[in-house]
Amino acid sequence: MPPTRFSYHVSHEQVSPRDLLRLVQRAESAGFDAAFSSDHFHPWAPSQGHSGNTWTWLGAAMATTRLPFGVITVPGYRYHPAVLAQQIATLGQMFPGRLWVALGSGENVNEHIVGGEWPPKSERNALLEESADVMRALMRGVKVTHRNRVTVLEAKLYDLPEVPVPFIGACVTEATAEWLGGWADGLLTTGVTADKARKVVEAFRRGGGEGKPIHLKIDLCWAGTEDEALRQAHERWRFNALGADVNWDLRTPEEFEHAARFVRPEDMHSFVRISSDLGRHRAWIQEFAAIGFDSIDLHHVGADQEAFIDAFGAKVLPELERGA
Repeated sequence: MPPTRFSYHVSHEQVSPRDLLRLVQRAESAGFDAAFSSDHFHPWAPSQGHSGNTWTWLGAAMATTRLPFGVITVPGYRYHPAVLAQQIATLGQMFPGRLWVALGSGENVNEHIVGGEWPPKSERNALLEESADVMRALMRGVKVTHRNRVTVLEAKLYDLPEVPVPFIGACVTEATAEWLGGWADGLLTTGVTADKARKVVEAFRRGGGEGKPIHLKIDLCWAGTEDEALRQAHERWRFNALGADVNWDLRTPEEFEHAARFVRPEDMHSFVRISSDLGRHRAWIQEFAAIGFDSIDLHHVGADQEAFIDAFGAKVLPELERGA
């Protein structure tokens, strides 16, 4: 089994695009193997204060580093599948073999801006699979006309990547993972415990995903003291600690901020790996790596991104590589 790659999480909701470009370059120098980008129109809460355009940013980031990049995005709402396929194909051609794309069913906070009703999860999943089929056909150079949940008329991409860009399915539940196993090129999931992540991976493989790549995103917070690490996790990431159904359905950043008012600091341990001890973080990450993930995305939800990059680059990643 090849060693797991460890990526730096590019959190557009928390950091400005200009600063993120500098940070991902620093992460490459510090020894991170890759980077992974979120794709939001809004932050989770107004206090986070940022939400740059991911696709514009990716062109600059990939041109100024040599890292492979993953990105999670949603077809069918903000992005028509044909337009999204063109964006992906362009990056894939410019930077061969360096891009993979995770497709998810979306969150209302980002997708409602184009109007229309926010459908139930079953309908969002059906739209996701249909959009992925359209995008795959376009990425093969097929002229596509399609009428169903999405409409595509005589669309054709003329600049295609030399190396196919995989379409990974994103999910947090075993049921969705098993469904994704039948059609996605791989799996992206999140996890606070290795046991939960392992069950999602097993469901994906059971549904047809055996032998396909698997990826993980971990939310963690590190600071100089335990109290400070907990304070930062609560201050900066409590808006994402409301549970999956709430995260999908709330409509505005203000609603997330209001809903998170009852989240206590001690509640954050159920959503984020929090510690001032780099050895403890290393052990947590190694536990996930033992499952066999192709890549693990390390999302530091805390304030000092530079200190995180430097500390993990010097004292965490080298030990993980030796243990892989």
